[in-house]
Amino acid sequence: METEDDRYRAPALDKGLDILELLAQIDGGLTQAEIAKRLGRSPNEFYRMLDRLVRRGYVTRLDGDRYSLTLKLFGLAQLHVPVRRLVSYATPFMRELAEETRQANQLAVFDRGSVVVVAQQEAPGYWGISIRVGSHISLYDTGSGHVLLAFRSQDERQMMINEYSASGEQPTLESEFFERLDLIRERGYEVMPSAQTAGVFNLSAPVLGPDGRAIAALTIPYISLVNVPQAPEMAETQEMLTRTSRQLSKLAGADFELPS
Repeated sequence: METEDDRYRAPALDKGLDILELLAQIDGGLTQAEIAKRLGRSPNEFYRMLDRLVRRGYVTRLDGDRYSLTLKLFGLAQLHVPVRRLVSYATPFMRELAEETRQANQLAVFDRGSVVVVAQQEAPGYWGISIRVGSHISLYDTGSGHVLLAFRSQDERQMMINEYSASGEQPTLESEFFERLDLIRERGYEVMPSAQTAGVFNLSAPVLGPDGRAIAALTIPYISLVNVPQAPEMAETQEMLTRTSRQLSKLAGADFELPS
């Protein structure tokens, strides 16, 4: 007799979910034959499914014959309620930061191969650099992109780079680029001249989750303000930014003591 479970089976969907659930447990990926063996099926059953998962960006091929999960599922999981919640509790802190520094600031996340601005706070005065919410910015030559990469493992960095490069931009990354990411992680923030706007410095710090990975980057596009009373210098502005990012990280569940 056909059961309720049998009546609504979707074998192809089940097969795809089996692959995703298996790869989620494995570091370094698996070959097609290894996937088939662990799931108790013939390797030929998985060829088309693996091809579709690769083409849709959920799985990537490593060294030609090994398959591993990308960060696409992570991006999907972060896209809706968690991001809205992050923006909701970050907004009053971003507003206070803008008032203290006299500078605009923005919050960006990595989402399915893109660095996306999810929140923006205008400068309180006449002058400031603003980036529209929803804008896609560079992973390679922005403070936000550097911070999002820096506070991830080496494997996760490579996955993010692969996903971002698949969208069009494919620069040659030298060893110095990864050394810079390690330096950012060590000191806890990024300071760099803007590659897009002359006279602007990107000051960026991570919003960390409970596992120590960057779930967002908080960035001030710093400009020198002339004849603005009590406008902090860049070094002081960076300290204020770092303090705010740590407050947000604490709210997100990161386990470290805030500076006094």
